Amino acid sequence: MDIWTAFQAFLLGIVEGLTEFLPVSSTGHQIIVADLIDFRGERAIAFNIIIQLAAILAVMWQYRRKILEVVVGLPTQPSARRFTLNLLVAVIPAAIIGLLFSNQIHHYLFNPITVAMALVLGGVAILWAERRQHVIDAETVDEMGWRHALKIGCAQCLALIPGTSRSASTIIGGLLFGLSRKAATEFSFFLAMPTMVAASAYSAWQYREVFQPDDLPVFAIGFVTSFIFAMIAVRGLLKFIGNHSYAVFAWYRIGFGLLILLTWQLDLIDWATAKG
Repeated sequence: MDIWTAFQAFLLGIVEGLTEFLPVSSTGHQIIVADLIDFRGERAIAFNIIIQLAAILAVMWQYRRKILEVVVGLPTQPSARRFTLNLLVAVIPAAIIGLLFSNQIHHYLFNPITVAMALVLGGVAILWAERRQHVIDAETVDEMGWRHALKIGCAQCLALIPGTSRSASTIIGGLLFGLSRKAATEFSFFLAMPTMVAASAYSAWQYREVFQPDDLPVFAIGFVTSFIFAMIAVRGLLKFIGNHSYAVFAWYRIGFGLLILLTWQLDLIDWATAKG
């Protein structure tokens, strides 16, 4: 493993860790950064599966007490069973759409220009959602009903478009459908666990032949980096939402998306995957 490859793994691990749980689209950022540093091909597919798994393990560690409480309480506690049912209900819509159309989505939409447009449109949607009057009927995730979960699960389907952001879809969906800011954010984290583990397992099986022992050092760098920075991002976001709205992320998305579109239109950057 040369220094450049190690640096690529380190950089993409940072990008994945910082963006996976923020409403800015980790997939979109991965596509753009990987295109800029020329990290593509079968190794990139396997690498992305590994660093995404690291990010989800970070949030599972952050909420390990809640997870243990739910698992232990399933036989006797109605709140634990309701929480589990809500997660299952919310996972179903995206799982169905993903299984039916994942190959087509990856083939036609995984390019920087699609990402840029989705970043801008998603940013506008966040600003609109934040400026609406919030009617809250569930202050915590334990107060949610299955209808809340189903609506958020449907909103999560939008995240199959790269650049939209799974976190943005579920968090803003939660705000629109009656969750408090904290409940919407935490349910987004919890929903990421079965969704991303299932997606990673499916992708790992689908691309199992691209995993090679020689790539283990590269994967290790990306895994550790992604885990650490995902933990930082999750804890930082939970503190941030206590006194702030998501508008700052919306403006970041709009500015970043417009910058990509501008460089594309002016031929300042050769977005190779956008033309492939």
